[in-house]
Amino acid sequence: MRRAYPFSAIVRQDEMKRALLIAAVDQGIGGVMVFGDRGTGKSTAVRALAALLPPIKATLGCPYHCDPKSDAGLCPIHGEASNGRRPETEMVGTPVVDLPLGATEDRVVGALDLERALTRGEKRFEPGLLARAHRGFLYIDEVNLLEDHLVDLLLDVAASGENVVEREGLSVRHPARFVLIGSGNPEEGELRPQLLDRFGLSVDVKTPTELADRIEVVRRRDAFDRNPDAFHAAWADADAALGVQITKARARLDKIKVPAAVLESGSRLCMAIGSDGLRGELTILRTARALAALNGAAAVSEAHLREVAPMALRHRLRRNPLDEAGSTVRIERAMIDLFGP
Repeated sequence: MRRAYPFSAIVRQDEMKRALLIAAVDQGIGGVMVFGDRGTGKSTAVRALAALLPPIKATLGCPYHCDPKSDAGLCPIHGEASNGRRPETEMVGTPVVDLPLGATEDRVVGALDLERALTRGEKRFEPGLLARAHRGFLYIDEVNLLEDHLVDLLLDVAASGENVVEREGLSVRHPARFVLIGSGNPEEGELRPQLLDRFGLSVDVKTPTELADRIEVVRRRDAFDRNPDAFHAAWADADAALGVQITKARARLDKIKVPAAVLESGSRLCMAIGSDGLRGELTILRTARALAALNGAAAVSEAHLREVAPMALRHRLRRNPLDEAGSTVRIERAMIDLFGP
């Protein structure tokens, strides 16, 4: 299988890379939506992220790679093997699963194993993509073109953290908690507001305009295509360092302090731009805390807040027909008014 392009070798696109690293540190943030032109490295960055993620401990033989501690009530292997004993565990790679646009509902949620039903007369559940993505990342390229019935299904599962399948005499319920990562080109169709609101962060990527950046992108990509192994070896140390940074950030996340003044600043900013609901405040708090953990800081500062505010809030703004400025400009303008330049 062809190796993914190294995450560290991606030229520029700093906000996108930062958002993906933040989502890897705190999966409770709610995922990342990446908008941008075709050919700007959106899919490359998501697939490169998988190589940075540390392995997870899972119940041995579980099709959902359940957490032996938190998923005990839903894990079929844990239930069968318990009898007062702890189930065996194994270390597995953090799953990063692609959901293709043409996938059927059965492929996504799971269905009856027809081969076993026909040959043995047994009813057995064949897990789908949601089961494979549990405790990992579910990636949807061109998510704005996803069929409406699959969007509704994803909304239900994202809200509950469980996948419930009732069909062909089957009744199955299994955990399905994952970080949703989507990418799309706004020119090819808008994303439904209900689904967009489920993404914790939203970033915009653009085609590089600096000549030196464009040349460097082409040079690195050509070197990767000609000799992937040598290119990986050249960037192995940088990717390994990022992996260590993610692991350390996860370990210190719960210890990061959030001063009352920073919390107040976040709420004042959300009120100033008129973001809908309170999800914006929660997201900007968690995102700033994850960034502080990545940076090795002991507490969240106003600088962390200002750095993450655009990605946490730009997709939560109401459209203002009297203000033609983009959402990022409106947020930056509000921060200057509230906190100074």
